[in-house]
Amino acid sequence: MTKILMVCLGNICRSPLAEGILKSKLPDDSFFVDSAGTANYHVGNPPDKRSIAVAKKHGLNISNLKGRQFKVSDFDRFDLIYVMDESNYNNVTTLARNNQDVSKVKMILNVVYPDQDYDVPDPYYGGDNGFENVYNMLDAACSIIADSLK
Repeated sequence: MTKILMVCLGNICRSPLAEGILKSKLPDDSFFVDSAGTANYHVGNPPDKRSIAVAKKHGLNISNLKGRQFKVSDFDRFDLIYVMDESNYNNVTTLARNNQDVSKVKMILNVVYPDQDYDVPDPYYGGDNGFENVYNMLDAACSIIADSLK
């Protein structure tokens, strides 16, 4: 079974969306998808209501997800770790114990725009439109990831 982790700052906006989107594109008997945040602000909380709403609009239910913080043991548990922005990348790779850990960490939009290191913007302080834009970015990236893994 291939295990994939999506990571953002608080694990309530971008990474739960990415988790839900990728789960919808992969068979759950061969793939496990989870999400985490680099910060501990929202541990145990559901995703932001705007993330839940945009997911629902696209036929996905992420309301049952709960925020958790990234742990060093996630390097052992997951085969691929996709981060949403450069700050997340730096926070995760700082915890890496070796080059093998670092090699698992990828900027998610690099699957769409190779080697560009574009950030998925954090929609938390913006309006609802930001969540739709983030959904579309993550949907494009997750389609490519799913196609490459099948």
